[in-house]
Amino acid sequence: MSGSADSPLLPLPDRVAELLSELGSPPRLAAHLRAVHDVAHQLVEWVEHRYPAVVFDREAVLFGAATHDIGKTVHVSELSRPGSAHEEAGRTLLLAHGVSPKLARFAETHASWTNSRAGLEDLLVSLADKIWKNKRVPDLEDLVVARLAAATGRAAWEEFIALDEVLARIGDGADGRLAFQASFPIHG
Repeated sequence: MSGSADSPLLPLPDRVAELLSELGSPPRLAAHLRAVHDVAHQLVEWVEHRYPAVVFDREAVLFGAATHDIGKTVHVSELSRPGSAHEEAGRTLLLAHGVSPKLARFAETHASWTNSRAGLEDLLVSLADKIWKNKRVPDLEDLVVARLAAATGRAAWEEFIALDEVLARIGDGADGRLAFQASFPIHG
């Protein structure tokens, strides 16, 4: 899933592309991970620009977004049907391939953003996994707003307006990302 002239999406990090190739990843999964990674990149750039004093692990967010559903290489049916077996399987798979627990956690935490231990990085990966297809999740967005307001000392409503604007802009590209993902088969 490297860059191509046909897609404006950023390529996956080399380490992730190599791992997906080694695992025989379904093409649609690789396309999905690329779309979510691209959105996560937009989110981290926005956070860095708007909140330069907020400390977070940019590379962890990008790696987490690029690998969050990697367990679907084992649970392929979850590419077309709901399911959560891929979450623990993904974490286990990443650990088995030498990925640190700090980075492997996103495969498991991307769907459990309500956990009180979720850091800003976890919330951003979860947010990227929703907004790539323009799905708005108020509870998740409220958690992000609260973290940003606490970090800046600004009113939550100010941070809500800023987040809403960037999510609307990113969401506007959802049709293209959905079409990109759908252009790849589930079974390769």
